[in-house]
Amino acid sequence: MIGFAAMATVLNPGNTEGWGAAQRLAFVLERKALFQAWTTLIYVVFGMALVVLSVSLHERLKDASASLMQIATAFGLIWSGLVIASGMIGSVGLEAVASLQATDPSQALSTWTTLGAVENGLGGGVEVVGGLWVLLISLAVRGSHALPKALSYLGFVVGTAGILTIAPPLGELGAVFGITQIAWFAWVGICMLRRPTTN
Repeated sequence: MIGFAAMATVLNPGNTEGWGAAQRLAFVLERKALFQAWTTLIYVVFGMALVVLSVSLHERLKDASASLMQIATAFGLIWSGLVIASGMIGSVGLEAVASLQATDPSQALSTWTTLGAVENGLGGGVEVVGGLWVLLISLAVRGSHALPKALSYLGFVVGTAGILTIAPPLGELGAVFGITQIAWFAWVGICMLRRPTTN
Protein backbone atom coordinates (compact mmCIF):
# COMPACT_ATOMS: atom_id res chain seq x y z
CA MET A 1 0.00 0.00 0.00
CA ILE A 2 2.87 2.37 0.80
CA GLY A 3 4.46 1.50 -2.53
CA PHE A 4 1.30 2.33 -4.47
CA ALA A 5 0.84 5.55 -2.49
CA ALA A 6 4.41 6.65 -3.26
CA MET A 7 3.98 5.96 -6.96
CA ALA A 8 0.82 8.06 -6.97
CA THR A 9 2.42 11.01 -5.18
CA VAL A 10 6.13 11.75 -4.69
CA LEU A 11 7.27 9.40 -7.46
CA ASN A 12 4.56 10.37 -9.93
CA PRO A 13 5.96 12.38 -12.86
CA GLY A 14 2.50 13.56 -13.90
CA ASN A 15 1.84 13.98 -17.61
CA THR A 16 4.71 12.26 -19.44
CA GLU A 17 3.25 12.48 -22.93
CA GLY A 18 6.06 13.12 -25.33
CA TRP A 19 8.77 12.12 -22.88
CA GLY A 20 11.66 10.06 -24.16
CA ALA A 21 13.70 7.52 -22.21
CA ALA A 22 16.32 10.16 -21.37
CA GLN A 23 13.70 12.40 -19.73
CA ARG A 24 12.33 9.47 -17.73
CA LEU A 25 15.81 8.62 -16.53
CA ALA A 26 16.47 12.25 -15.58
CA PHE A 27 13.28 12.26 -13.49
CA VAL A 28 14.36 9.08 -11.69
CA LEU A 29 17.90 10.29 -11.04
CA GLU A 30 16.63 13.57 -9.58
CA ARG A 31 14.83 11.43 -7.00
CA LYS A 32 17.40 8.66 -6.78
CA ALA A 33 17.30 8.26 -3.00
CA LEU A 34 13.51 8.12 -2.98
CA PHE A 35 13.44 5.53 -5.76
CA GLN A 36 16.06 3.43 -3.97
CA ALA A 37 14.10 3.58 -0.71
CA TRP A 38 10.90 2.66 -2.58
CA THR A 39 12.63 -0.25 -4.33
CA THR A 40 14.10 -1.49 -1.05
CA LEU A 41 10.69 -1.39 0.61
CA ILE A 42 8.52 -2.99 -2.06
CA TYR A 43 11.06 -5.62 -3.08
CA VAL A 44 13.68 -6.34 -0.43
CA VAL A 45 11.60 -5.79 2.73
CA PHE A 46 8.57 -7.44 1.12
CA GLY A 47 10.68 -10.42 0.05
CA MET A 48 12.00 -10.89 3.58
CA ALA A 49 8.48 -10.72 5.03
CA LEU A 50 7.36 -13.21 2.40
CA VAL A 51 9.84 -15.79 3.73
CA VAL A 52 8.25 -15.52 7.17
CA LEU A 53 4.72 -15.72 5.75
CA SER A 54 5.55 -18.70 3.51
CA VAL A 55 6.93 -20.70 6.43
CA SER A 56 4.06 -19.65 8.72
CA LEU A 57 1.44 -20.69 6.18
CA HIS A 58 3.26 -23.97 5.71
CA GLU A 59 3.00 -24.66 9.45
CA ARG A 60 -0.68 -23.68 9.51
CA LEU A 61 -1.75 -25.78 6.51
CA LYS A 62 0.69 -28.71 6.37
CA ASP A 63 -1.43 -31.15 8.41
CA ALA A 64 -4.30 -31.08 5.94
CA SER A 65 -2.24 -30.81 2.72
CA ALA A 66 1.34 -31.86 3.41
CA SER A 67 2.46 -32.55 -0.18
CA LEU A 68 0.67 -29.54 -1.60
CA MET A 69 2.17 -27.27 1.04
CA GLN A 70 5.68 -28.54 0.35
CA ILE A 71 5.27 -27.44 -3.26
CA ALA A 72 3.54 -24.19 -2.33
CA THR A 73 6.22 -23.27 0.21
CA ALA A 74 8.96 -23.98 -2.34
CA PHE A 75 7.32 -21.53 -4.75
CA GLY A 76 6.89 -19.01 -1.91
CA LEU A 77 10.59 -19.14 -1.07
CA ILE A 78 11.59 -19.00 -4.74
CA TRP A 79 9.39 -15.95 -5.17
CA SER A 80 10.98 -14.36 -2.10
CA GLY A 81 14.43 -14.81 -3.61
CA LEU A 82 13.36 -13.40 -6.98
CA VAL A 83 11.72 -10.37 -5.39
CA ILE A 84 14.72 -9.63 -3.16
CA ALA A 85 17.12 -10.03 -6.10
CA SER A 86 14.97 -7.73 -8.23
CA GLY A 87 15.05 -5.04 -5.56
CA MET A 88 18.80 -5.31 -5.04
CA ILE A 89 19.44 -5.07 -8.78
CA GLY A 90 17.15 -2.05 -8.99
CA SER A 91 18.81 -0.21 -6.12
CA VAL A 92 22.44 -1.03 -6.88
CA GLY A 93 21.84 -0.64 -10.61
CA LEU A 94 20.44 2.85 -10.16
CA GLU A 95 23.59 3.84 -8.26
CA ALA A 96 25.73 2.59 -11.16
CA VAL A 97 23.55 4.43 -13.67
CA ALA A 98 23.88 7.66 -11.68
CA SER A 99 27.68 7.35 -11.78
CA LEU A 100 27.64 6.73 -15.53
CA GLN A 101 25.31 9.66 -16.14
CA ALA A 102 28.03 12.10 -15.08
CA THR A 103 30.52 10.86 -17.69
CA ASP A 104 28.58 8.99 -20.40
CA PRO A 105 24.83 9.74 -20.55
CA SER A 106 24.21 7.45 -23.52
CA GLN A 107 25.83 4.50 -21.73
CA ALA A 108 23.86 5.36 -18.60
CA LEU A 109 20.62 5.25 -20.55
CA SER A 110 21.53 1.93 -22.16
CA THR A 111 22.49 0.43 -18.80
CA TRP A 112 19.27 1.69 -17.18
CA THR A 113 17.17 0.13 -19.93
CA THR A 114 18.97 -3.20 -19.62
CA LEU A 115 18.75 -3.27 -15.84
CA GLY A 116 15.04 -2.42 -16.05
CA ALA A 117 14.42 -5.44 -18.26
CA VAL A 118 16.32 -7.72 -15.86
CA GLU A 119 14.50 -6.29 -12.83
CA ASN A 120 11.10 -6.75 -14.49
CA GLY A 121 11.95 -10.25 -15.59
CA LEU A 122 12.93 -11.30 -12.08
CA GLY A 123 10.12 -9.84 -10.07
CA GLY A 124 8.53 -6.70 -11.38
CA GLY A 125 6.78 -7.55 -14.62
CA VAL A 126 5.96 -11.26 -14.69
CA GLU A 127 4.13 -12.50 -11.59
CA VAL A 128 3.79 -16.17 -12.50
CA VAL A 129 5.75 -17.51 -9.50
CA GLY A 130 3.83 -15.38 -7.00
CA GLY A 131 0.60 -16.29 -8.74
CA LEU A 132 1.38 -20.00 -8.48
CA TRP A 133 2.18 -19.63 -4.79
CA VAL A 134 -1.13 -17.90 -4.03
CA LEU A 135 -3.04 -20.41 -6.14
CA LEU A 136 -1.43 -23.39 -4.39
CA ILE A 137 -2.08 -21.84 -0.98
CA SER A 138 -5.71 -21.35 -2.00
CA LEU A 139 -6.00 -24.99 -3.01
CA ALA A 140 -4.55 -26.02 0.36
CA VAL A 141 -7.03 -23.77 2.17
CA ARG A 142 -9.88 -25.52 0.37
CA GLY A 143 -8.85 -28.80 1.96
CA SER A 144 -8.23 -27.40 5.43
CA HIS A 145 -10.11 -25.90 8.37
CA ALA A 146 -7.10 -23.81 9.36
CA LEU A 147 -8.18 -20.75 7.33
CA PRO A 148 -11.58 -19.61 6.02
CA LYS A 149 -12.52 -21.28 2.75
CA ALA A 150 -13.84 -17.95 1.49
CA LEU A 151 -10.22 -16.75 1.49
CA SER A 152 -9.45 -19.30 -1.20
CA TYR A 153 -11.90 -17.69 -3.64
CA LEU A 154 -10.06 -14.38 -3.50
CA GLY A 155 -6.81 -16.33 -3.74
CA PHE A 156 -7.95 -17.98 -6.97
CA VAL A 157 -8.54 -14.53 -8.49
CA VAL A 158 -5.17 -13.23 -7.28
CA GLY A 159 -3.27 -16.33 -8.35
CA THR A 160 -4.88 -16.53 -11.77
CA ALA A 161 -4.15 -12.85 -12.48
CA GLY A 162 -0.51 -13.39 -11.53
CA ILE A 163 -0.08 -16.51 -13.66
CA LEU A 164 -1.63 -14.85 -16.71
CA THR A 165 1.03 -12.11 -16.68
CA ILE A 166 3.36 -14.63 -18.30
CA ALA A 167 1.59 -13.82 -21.58
CA PRO A 168 2.93 -10.45 -22.83
CA PRO A 169 -0.50 -9.22 -24.05
CA LEU A 170 -1.85 -9.78 -20.53
CA GLY A 171 0.98 -8.02 -18.72
CA GLU A 172 -1.39 -5.32 -17.48
CA LEU A 173 -2.94 -7.94 -15.19
CA GLY A 174 0.10 -7.34 -12.99
CA ALA A 175 -1.75 -4.32 -11.59
CA VAL A 176 -4.79 -6.51 -10.86
CA PHE A 177 -2.50 -9.03 -9.17
CA GLY A 178 -0.87 -6.34 -7.04
CA ILE A 179 -4.07 -4.62 -5.94
CA THR A 180 -6.08 -7.77 -5.20
CA GLN A 181 -3.10 -9.25 -3.41
CA ILE A 182 -3.11 -6.36 -0.94
CA ALA A 183 -6.62 -7.44 0.12
CA TRP A 184 -5.51 -11.10 0.19
CA PHE A 185 -2.45 -10.35 2.34
CA ALA A 186 -4.55 -8.27 4.74
CA TRP A 187 -7.09 -11.07 5.09
CA VAL A 188 -4.38 -13.69 5.56
CA GLY A 189 -2.68 -11.50 8.16
CA ILE A 190 -5.86 -11.11 10.18
CA CYS A 191 -6.51 -14.85 10.01
CA MET A 192 -2.95 -15.74 11.03
CA LEU A 193 -3.32 -13.64 14.18
CA ARG A 194 -6.32 -15.71 15.20
CA ARG A 195 -6.67 -19.32 16.18
CA PRO A 196 -7.30 -21.76 13.29
CA THR A 197 -10.92 -21.55 12.20
CA THR A 198 -13.23 -24.55 12.18
CA ASN A 199 -15.49 -23.17 9.43
